[in-house]
Order: sequence, then structure tokens, then C-alpha cells
Amino acid sequence: MSKIDTQGMSGPADPNYKGPVTKHKPMVVKPRRLFSSEYAKEMKILINEVLNEREYERKLRMAYDNPTPPGVSYFDTEHFKHSIDEEEPEYNP
Repeated sequence: MSKIDTQGMSGPADPNYKGPVTKHKPMVVKPRRLFSSEYAKEMKILINEVLNEREYERKLRMAYDNPTPPGVSYFDTEHFKHSIDEEEPEYNP
């Protein structure tokens, strides 16, 4: 008995077939996310900046010696201005 395999993924229908059987690897599925990778990166930076500011404020209220203030914000566009023929300055948290 032979059958038509519309997917082309099963082996031969003949039980007496002795030739090579090709196995297909399963398809790799990349999960889709609601936000783009750039948006997710910016959100992580924003969350970390907020947490750093909160920690700095907490250290100011408590008895810490010389707490270091948080650095320049990634979202401070004035600090990251550059001419069109230059690369954007690197952000170092």
C-alpha cells in the first residue's frame, strides 16, 4: 500500500524498503516578542537608572560616607548630541 505524504516528512510507505531513510530536523521557531530588541534594551537601561537613583537617595538619607551620584542618564539627549558624521557617544552606566 502506498500513500501520498503531503508534508514529505515521513519515511517510505513500503515496509520492505531497504534504502536510506532521510530524517528532517525539526523547524527552529524564533519566539515573537511584543517589543523590539531596541525597545527592550532601552527599558532595561531605564529600569536600572531608576533603581540606581533610588539607591542613591536611600544612601543620602542614611549614614553613608560620600555616596556617588548616578551618572549621566541614557535619556539625556543633550549629553549625547553629536554631528551627523560622528558616531553617537557610547553610554557607560
